[in-house]
Amino acid sequence: MKAMVITPKSQTEFKFINDLLKKLGILSATMTEEELEDIGLSKMLKSADKTKKVSRESVMNKLRS
Repeated sequence: MKAMVITPKSQTEFKFINDLLKKLGILSATMTEEELEDIGLSKMLKSADKTKKVSRESVMNKLRS
């Protein structure tokens, strides 16, 4: 099953959408900004190019600088 993320523009809009979902019997959950950022980072990591290889030495040099 798919899921949706909805970001209301105001507290009034949030309450309206939340009440509507309850009346329709649709399960919903709220998320913090940090949780939304985590989802964004996860999507970005999934789409990252994983075909290129980098040596351990190159990574360690970058971390030291």
